[in-house]
Amino acid sequence: MFLLHRDCLPHSIEPSRGREPTGRRKGRVVPSTSYAKDVNGITIGYEDRGAGAPLVLVHGHPFDRTMWTPQIETFGAAAGPDAGWRVIAPDLRGYGTTTVVPGITYLETFAHDLAALLDALGLAAERIVLGGLSMGGQIVMEFARLFPQRLRGLVLADTFARGETPEGRAIRNAIADRLLGEGMAGYTDEVLDKMVARYNIERQPEVAAHVRRMMLGAPPAGAAAALRGRAERLDYTELLGRITVPTLVVVGEDDEYTPVSDAEFLHWHIPDATLTVIDDAAHMPNLEQPGQFNEALAKFLATLP
Repeated sequence: MFLLHRDCLPHSIEPSRGREPTGRRKGRVVPSTSYAKDVNGITIGYEDRGAGAPLVLVHGHPFDRTMWTPQIETFGAAAGPDAGWRVIAPDLRGYGTTTVVPGITYLETFAHDLAALLDALGLAAERIVLGGLSMGGQIVMEFARLFPQRLRGLVLADTFARGETPEGRAIRNAIADRLLGEGMAGYTDEVLDKMVARYNIERQPEVAAHVRRMMLGAPPAGAAAALRGRAERLDYTELLGRITVPTLVVVGEDDEYTPVSDAEFLHWHIPDATLTVIDDAAHMPNLEQPGQFNEALAKFLATLP
């Protein structure tokens, strides 16, 4: 792992968290950290763990909030060197336990869903650290475009800023059609070794199994709607220069979808950006190498004003 800052180039009172299921542990009922709230015309399922300043994590396609389990457990812990954060990780519209709305879901819609959830959690007036991976990173950029005053810091992982090409738009819509017609299985089998590096599929079969479960569990209608919306996304290149909060850019060194050059583009264009390349990881470095990812995130969070 290496870390490079752009400038070095060559507590709040907790409101009600929502409807709270419970679980059993060693014969006793314990509160879960999974919740649901009705906002923006849908029901959003989300994880809400820890106390302190809010750290909001947005999953990618076609995953769910369990993608962030290593980060939720570390930064939302009751104690530990990296504890002290209130980690909120929602299931996006159309994914996980959140309402599926067929058709097309624009990145702007996802961003408004996040804002509505934060409002419902009593965080309308509190600046947040907002992080996302892949499509989640593009949702983060859309949130930064719409709600810059709500941000304290950004984390952009394995994502890119440029708008869609005509070819890319056609491919995303074709995949959406395929998911609606065939379901998630064939697509999952074809792209798993791009989500998780081939060598990590062999070395860490439990990580590959987790990613596979998320992909197979994604509702085809929700995933297709997101693909169609993502095909119509804005080009965020001009926005990057207007981001005024500290930003951590992270990428797996062997990511084929969003290679290191995409991360370098973000790093160069965002004024106060730090770049970390995660060794031995592809598109899911937070799961493939959680130790390296969490170390980079902890160092970044410690520097925030």
